[in-house]
Amino acid sequence: MSLVKQLWLAIVMVMALAFGISLVVSVLSARHYMEQQLQVKNIDNATALALALTQLDKDPITVELQVSAQFDAGHYRFIRIVSPGGATIVERVSDTELQGAPQWFADLIPIKAQPGQAFIQDGWRQFGTVSLASHEQFVYQSLWEGTLNLLFWFVVGGALTGVLGTFAIRVITRPLGAVVGQAQAIAERRFLTVEEPRTPELRAVTQAMNAMVGRLKTMFAEESARLEKLRRKVNRDPVTGLANRDYFMSQLREVLSGELHGSVGSLVIVRLAYLNDLNAAFGHQRADQLLRELADVLFHSGDQHPGQRAGRVKGGEFAVICPTYPSPSEAARDIYARICQHWLPHWEKEFPDLFHLAAVGYERNQSVGDLMSRADVTLATAQAKGPNAWHAEEIPANKLSMPAEQWRTLLTGAVTGGQLSLAFYPVVRENGVKPLHQEGMIRLQMDAAGELLTAGDFMPMAANLNLTAPIDLGVVKLAVEHLRQGAGDVAVNLSAETISDFRFRNQLLQLLQAYPGLCQRLLFEVPEYGVFRQFDAFRDLTRSLKTLGCRVGIEYFGQRFAESDKLASLGLDYIKVHPAYVRGISQNPGNQEFLKGLCAMAHALGITVIALGVESPDDLPLLAQLGFDGATGPGVR
Repeated sequence: MSLVKQLWLAIVMVMALAFGISLVVSVLSARHYMEQQLQVKNIDNATALALALTQLDKDPITVELQVSAQFDAGHYRFIRIVSPGGATIVERVSDTELQGAPQWFADLIPIKAQPGQAFIQDGWRQFGTVSLASHEQFVYQSLWEGTLNLLFWFVVGGALTGVLGTFAIRVITRPLGAVVGQAQAIAERRFLTVEEPRTPELRAVTQAMNAMVGRLKTMFAEESARLEKLRRKVNRDPVTGLANRDYFMSQLREVLSGELHGSVGSLVIVRLAYLNDLNAAFGHQRADQLLRELADVLFHSGDQHPGQRAGRVKGGEFAVICPTYPSPSEAARDIYARICQHWLPHWEKEFPDLFHLAAVGYERNQSVGDLMSRADVTLATAQAKGPNAWHAEEIPANKLSMPAEQWRTLLTGAVTGGQLSLAFYPVVRENGVKPLHQEGMIRLQMDAAGELLTAGDFMPMAANLNLTAPIDLGVVKLAVEHLRQGAGDVAVNLSAETISDFRFRNQLLQLLQAYPGLCQRLLFEVPEYGVFRQFDAFRDLTRSLKTLGCRVGIEYFGQRFAESDKLASLGLDYIKVHPAYVRGISQNPGNQEFLKGLCAMAHALGITVIALGVESPDDLPLLAQLGFDGATGPGVR
């Protein structure tokens, strides 16, 4: 029972007890008083009647007339004249029924007034000449009316007390509600501070909880900073701050084999022509400055292109993955223009022959070695063109190169025509045997031949056309239908563009409210870049989904780890760590240390940690040692 209900129950019990006692005392006191008054009246009337009869003739007719006159005028229950020998001379008895009060009330509160007797002082059985008793119905009527009045005021007082109590409780429990909300937030792994109330007792509790939350946030921030520093040390080039070779190649393998991005894209290589000569001409400090400025241009080239990543492959060679550019020529022109605008003018006068740029296209599941070999050939062609030149390997247009309106028709028809489906991949526990849940990956049937496109092939275009919301809603409907027909839990992805759509959110919640029994088996996850791009919207959506019993997580976690201190306020259920940290984990001690710390920090918040992109079952024991709770990827079946 809640504290508010207990307070109400206490108020009701106290009020009922107080007014109940008041009712009993009042009725009994009134009854005692009226009994006394009735008895005095009986004695006075008996004395007066006896005195009057004493002064009259004692013939039977006169006595009877006097008794009848007294009886008719005085509302008596009986008047009796008894001879000294005990014989009744005159007797009048009322046959009037009780009026003005219910019979059960008279039975519950009997009136016991002694009859009045003339010349006899010791009760009605003592013989005298006159014995009479007034009728009690007027007493019962007065008591009944008084009881009803008291009950009426009891009800009025109770209602008034209830209204005032409600207002008082709301005022008193307003800070208590904030404390309760803070406690609930902590239980949901959200660490929030609340304003301290004026009530001293509640203020002490709030101060203690705020202090605890502050310490947890501080510990989390300190651990996040330590792990971010370790991550940069392990995966970043110390001079430029870009991804180092191992980390970049891991990202490239993920792009070539994963489904987050499209099946085609471009790889751009920028090579400084004569790095040794640059070091000799500028000195190491200025040469490092030149490298950092170039790295900054390459890094920011992906600001408006999700998934575009830059890295330093080796000494004077940089690479940029461009998953949003199916055409290598477009990718090359964009990056070349940025270099010529923001970097080349600062150094060209001192060293005219600075760089060459090459761009090649890639397809999903292409080998990294083949791609880099083609890039080397294309780069040689660019070098042959002369200083600061670029060249792109032209490829024939792929089947996904369609006008925007044709994409709109295809995607709109897919939502309404049942061309969307889900492909399910297992997510297993750390032992690699027991299932954790299934991840439902969206597929689009492009044509009658039945060819299926992955999310990376069509969702970027759907985002450009503002069609992600109906597609995501269709995915949730497919997941719900799958849950209705089978056992286990299912996780589905929501697009970054969708989570800020209030109309979609309302439709999603209405859909889920129709299936309350399935919500606990349904998981929602959003890519990390979408979470931090729409952080407030994601936080609100998370709270709404968790209220219904759903679980919420972040996918491809770890690319923006520096901002992970914000996660303490979300109450996440799980995170799926980016494959770039997981691939080749057995040969990367630095990433092992980073992931071990990440798992420990997540577990302190009650967050389940899942590894993405596991390539071999042999990696599962090591991942379990590092603290991972589950895994998924091509090596998991």
